Amino acid sequence: MGRYSTQLAPQLADFAGVREGMRVVDVGCGPGALTTELVSRVGAAAVTAVEPSESFAAAARERHPGVEVHEATAEALPFANGAFDVALAQLVVHFMTDPLAGLGEMARVTRRGGVVAACVWDHAGEGPLTPFWRAAHELDPSAHDESDLAGAREGHLVQLFEEAGLGDVTQGVLGVTAEHPTFDDWWEPFTLGVGPAGAYAASLTAEHREELRARCRARLGEGPFSIPSRAWAARGVAA
Repeated sequence: MGRYSTQLAPQLADFAGVREGMRVVDVGCGPGALTTELVSRVGAAAVTAVEPSESFAAAARERHPGVEVHEATAEALPFANGAFDVALAQLVVHFMTDPLAGLGEMARVTRRGGVVAACVWDHAGEGPLTPFWRAAHELDPSAHDESDLAGAREGHLVQLFEEAGLGDVTQGVLGVTAEHPTFDDWWEPFTLGVGPAGAYAASLTAEHREELRARCRARLGEGPFSIPSRAWAARGVAA
């Protein structure tokens, strides 16, 4: 997802209105794609990051000296009330164990009148994994895709923000296009068993996995090719 998330980061930061002088927290920072963008805008000393994965947290610390990186979940942020001007979560809400609790925590640690913003892939429409799941459904209509994940359908992220108690909630749409030089470059991540798509591919027999691969190749070609993707975004004001 790196080639997609680096394109999303400046768009999400713009959508949230991040600017110099603000204190910001990157919730679920991963290895730090959004963190990099935030540091460029407000400086490392004004950026805090949170990540539950030990390896990702270590990578974020290495890449961003001066950024305070905590190992914690979105549902239990280790900060005082109103500690930040802006709280952001890029491609994280759909992985939260309890999205309402996670968004509620983001609102809690944001000062009154501050901004909470997040984005999630449009897995129900035009996301980066859409070609994979369309091919999977052609072979297995019962394949469980990612369209029912939190925020992945139009309007659902806004609904979650409102249910979490945020005010003046607005929806945005962020678009990126990723270039893949070859089909194998696109397919290789699915062989690692990571995420719902990787887990689905790993669950198949070798024969069925090869059928899926062939169907994807027929859709996309040998490369190079590009995949346009859309992310739903939501922004709200902390009370």
